[in-house]
Amino acid sequence: MLAIWTMWQALIIMFIAMSMIPAGDTAGKLLSSAHEASPLYVAWSRFVIGSLIALPLVRADTLRLMRDWRIWLRAMLLTGGITNIQFALQTAPVADVFAAFFVGPIFSYVLSVVLLKERVTPLRSVLMALGFIGVLLVVRPGFQASSGLGFALVAGLFYGAFLNASRWLSAVGRPGSLLFTQLFLSAVLMTPFCITLIPPLSGTMMTLTLASAVFSMGGNFLLLFAYARADATTLAPFVYFQLISAVILGWLVFHDLPDAVTIAGLCLIIGAGLASALLNRRNVKVT
Repeated sequence: MLAIWTMWQALIIMFIAMSMIPAGDTAGKLLSSAHEASPLYVAWSRFVIGSLIALPLVRADTLRLMRDWRIWLRAMLLTGGITNIQFALQTAPVADVFAAFFVGPIFSYVLSVVLLKERVTPLRSVLMALGFIGVLLVVRPGFQASSGLGFALVAGLFYGAFLNASRWLSAVGRPGSLLFTQLFLSAVLMTPFCITLIPPLSGTMMTLTLASAVFSMGGNFLLLFAYARADATTLAPFVYFQLISAVILGWLVFHDLPDAVTIAGLCLIIGAGLASALLNRRNVKVT
């Protein structure tokens, strides 16, 4: 009975986390598109505020980690991903951006095979290819391609590399220390370029800035609690709830509804992602 309750706790936390992350990006889109804040400011403020919130996670090993060049590389990859997605959100619908951004797990799969020498299975490769076709249906390069979706694709590539770096470095420090270093070092890297981009902080600007940072940080922080209650293969399918949340938020806040081709792409991405996660779960049980 206790195990079932623990699993339900993990699923509820995952549901909330996957809703908070698109909510943070919706606030970021409002900042850059409706209030003309620089996307660089949006990304930088998210890292700065996130670092302050994560300060209680700092331990002795956190300071040690910051002397490791690999931790700086990981932070650079995250900086590239978050910065590019803010530029994407400035001009493209939230749902489309998240769909294009999901090229990240596909790129991570390729890198895991090339760099981490993980095992390739034909079925997993087919599912990744279907997910990529879904991304192409959303982006439609050469037809209705936009610079915003181009930024989203670049953000996904950065994020895919970040996921691999996180897996590569998962044993070098506590999850809390890794979370703090990725936020703090990203803020350090961006400060020289962003300190002059701070807009006049009206009540609305401050509220949206805080919402962008707190929702994003909160969603990623809740993931730590979810993964402490259930294994990653069980929770992996729920990552794709971000796409559903992004569609709902885009409709409620910006009145953006995806067209039929984009919906088909979203369904392919979600379906391939769910199937891949369930396949991984079955393989883990077998082994």
